[in-house]
Amino acid sequence: MDINFNKNEDHNKLLLSDMRRRLAQVKMGGGKKRIEKHHAKGKLTARERIEYLLDDDEKAIEIGAFAGEGMYEEHGGCPSGGVVVKIGHVQGKQCVVVANDATVKAGAWFPITGKKNLRAQEISIENRLPIIYLVDSAGVYLPMQDEIFPDKEHFGRIFRNNAVMSSMGITQISAVMGSCVAGGAYLPIMSDEALIVDKTGSIFLAGSYLVKAAIGESIDNETLGGATTHCEISGVTDYKAKDDKDALDTIKNIMGKIGDFEKAGFSKIDAKEPAKSAEDLFGILPKSRSDQYDMLEIIERLVDDSKFEQYKEGYGKTLLTGYARIDGWAVGIVANQRKVVKSGKGEMQFGGVIYSDSADKATRFIANCNQKKIPLVFLQDVTGFMVGSKSEHGGIIKDGAKMVNAVSNSVVPKFTVVIGNSYGAGNYAMCGKAYDPRLICAWPSAELAVMSGNSAAKVLLQIEKAALEKKGEAFDEEKEKALFEKIKSRYDQQVSPYYAAARIWTDAIINPIHTRNWISMGIEAANHAPIKKSFNLGVLQV
Repeated sequence: MDINFNKNEDHNKLLLSDMRRRLAQVKMGGGKKRIEKHHAKGKLTARERIEYLLDDDEKAIEIGAFAGEGMYEEHGGCPSGGVVVKIGHVQGKQCVVVANDATVKAGAWFPITGKKNLRAQEISIENRLPIIYLVDSAGVYLPMQDEIFPDKEHFGRIFRNNAVMSSMGITQISAVMGSCVAGGAYLPIMSDEALIVDKTGSIFLAGSYLVKAAIGESIDNETLGGATTHCEISGVTDYKAKDDKDALDTIKNIMGKIGDFEKAGFSKIDAKEPAKSAEDLFGILPKSRSDQYDMLEIIERLVDDSKFEQYKEGYGKTLLTGYARIDGWAVGIVANQRKVVKSGKGEMQFGGVIYSDSADKATRFIANCNQKKIPLVFLQDVTGFMVGSKSEHGGIIKDGAKMVNAVSNSVVPKFTVVIGNSYGAGNYAMCGKAYDPRLICAWPSAELAVMSGNSAAKVLLQIEKAALEKKGEAFDEEKEKALFEKIKSRYDQQVSPYYAAARIWTDAIINPIHTRNWISMGIEAANHAPIKKSFNLGVLQV
């Protein structure tokens, strides 16, 4: 190994170490003291509940672990959005599990909580996956009610989705393991089956204090809406559990009896590990985001037996397209090539930039994968489309539009991994969040923005400088440098993968070595949803 490999490896493993540290903090939820109080009530935490429920928590993938990071600091923060979401297996059946974290503001819903819950339901709907809700929430976080209550993508959309999912035949199971109040009370009751834990679970539209204030009735919460009330008097819930584990065991029994599902029929054979070590990923990926490297080296460490059959290998070389298998599943890969290459005309092309020939190749390849019913995997390290008079005159906008059209209208499931840069329209063409990937994850090395911090700072500096000079203000070199650093620092914070993950622009930041598992779990989920639509590009400027 050369010295650059070792430097890259050290840098990328430090990024991974930082991610693990942040994740460990997130997993503490509301903190050690609140966890202890939770345990004192005889309750498991959200993460403990999920771990007990799943067949193998280690193989599960977590959605939105960093949701809310750095947000709502004036309200004390909201680790992981106050809710834990995982895709895993219960009694051999793949499903989505959503568990309120009552150690975070009593499980109250912040705006990001609503967004994360809707993302969990979206995954369930797209893939026809059963969904299990482990409810323990005080309801809407009142100081921010205007940002979570009334709009289309707010709190009420959850219950609308419950109804739609039920009509689609998607299994929904709810266990009330703590508070379930006000509008939130509808979620478990709009599920197919509802459980409630004795003494700790409660469901009511209004608690005892509000009942007293509203109608003058004096009643305790247990009598008002506890397990005995709802299992023996109101008939609202279907099962009464003696404790958390009893409730989770009941869910396991229900899940174990669910019948088989109609499959999409994606190709799968026995899996093979990559012939080349995945550990090499840390040394291949450069420390500097502007340095060149061969994306083929990355692909060979992600795919089965390190075998990648390239499509149009000698054409449009700044995009790699081709077929492979990941954990046995057949996939079509579209990846940004990050090294300088020569076009068929002998011209040098910059790595990470999408040229007309690359866009044309990708469009054709995406159409082929749709015709063959092969899921698509996008590996992003893109700075955008090529600019300049030569590209404009050559129709880069037209060719780029074709690629975006193909990505938009693709009917096979898409999966996106942000490895490095994800800038501008390149993010769109390479299936960014707006283009409905079934799952989108990022490596700790990722950056998402309109452009790099350095480029953005230069543009913004020119605008600021022109405005100040127009006012007749002096602008010396020292002042220019200070302003540049201020702008760049602010922008760099926004391109961080954690900034994106906090807002659920990506589903997760993952260890690069876990990429295969993410894609495999995603395709397994997608196989639950047969493709009903035909691939149609609509009108194209040819």
